[in-house]
Amino acid sequence: MSPSTLPDGEPVPASGSLPSAALAELDHRPLGVYLHIPFCRTRCGYCDFNTYTAAELGPGASRTDYVDTVIKELRLAGQALGGAPSGVDTVFVGGGTPTLLPPDDLVRLLDAVDEAFGLLPGAEITTESNPESVTAGDLAVLRRGGFTRVSFGMQSAVDHVLAVLDRQHTPGRAVEAVAEARAAGFEQVSLDLIYGAPGESLADWRTSLETAIAAGPDHLSAYALIVEPGTRLAADIRAGRTPAPDEDEEADKYALADELLEAAGMRWYELSNWARGEDQRCRHNLGYWTGHAWWGFGPGAHSHVGGVRWWNVKHPAAYAQRLAAGASPAHARERLDPDARRVERVLLESRLVTGLDPSALTATERARVSDLVERGLIERAGHQHAGESGQLVLTLRGRLLADAVVRDLLD
Repeated sequence: MSPSTLPDGEPVPASGSLPSAALAELDHRPLGVYLHIPFCRTRCGYCDFNTYTAAELGPGASRTDYVDTVIKELRLAGQALGGAPSGVDTVFVGGGTPTLLPPDDLVRLLDAVDEAFGLLPGAEITTESNPESVTAGDLAVLRRGGFTRVSFGMQSAVDHVLAVLDRQHTPGRAVEAVAEARAAGFEQVSLDLIYGAPGESLADWRTSLETAIAAGPDHLSAYALIVEPGTRLAADIRAGRTPAPDEDEEADKYALADELLEAAGMRWYELSNWARGEDQRCRHNLGYWTGHAWWGFGPGAHSHVGGVRWWNVKHPAAYAQRLAAGASPAHARERLDPDARRVERVLLESRLVTGLDPSALTATERARVSDLVERGLIERAGHQHAGESGQLVLTLRGRLLADAVVRDLLD
């Protein structure tokens, strides 16, 4: 097995126990749980997620035994809390392709979360799914088992774009999956799209948006294609076999998405996410963006509780070996000091339609706000109080330049 590419940090106790100061923060905020399913049928050329096809998995790891292994980690984490206040408000099963596992296995994972931490009434329970990896019967089992939300990786409704992205489903399959999820009783259905693939025209992107909107989801995510180092796409671009994404074209596609989704009654609430209303926003992801505690399970999963962040070993075989020995699968952890947590808050909350509270900025940083307002990148929202403006919210132009806006604030 190749050496881990994970960052170093301080060692994590074999029990997975957390400092008392970190546990104390669970008094104030609910816990989100992320469950990583690292299996894919094929490897998409643009993807750098910690996922494995059957051929890549190697010895020491098994898809058949995987759920039992994750349940061991869940039980170890429950013990690590040591009676600290618990209760899970959101669960998100991601990957990879979670629905490559039998639906009964995913329900077993959810039951194990409830046993270890306790699911709060009204908890949001999401699974990701590729449209071709799930049937109407599977969705019915998931809904009966407690899942409340499903997110389908549609990516595109155009044949040649799906082919470039190495997706296996036909253009109409995602629309069928939405209808099947509704029939199974899911009230929350989301679609994921990707724009900027090589060869995708603005007309292609419009087709994908209009097809997704017509399917009637409650929530839609639209992500610009990012060329990640080490992927097949990056190698193809470097070799000149594939053109690199064009930033101006991607900006035009983002603006078109915002226009069409707004007209369809879906409003942006985070840079890449739109929903029909506040109740349709993804509560789990909002927990990440607003600093809630979350605990990630599975190989390569990351966690954050009370300023302590840790990350698991990446390979499923190493992950299984740790848990077979009764030890935490965490590779290492770090403790964030107050200023690091403040900067992270600025980075994340500035992405939201609810905006950033100016109190999170230093006096020097607040002095930079007026210039950004004058440049049309942010606007002041909310009430005036104590001589200061309310929340700082990105304009459409600011959303297109979000990283630069945050750099200008913090530098």
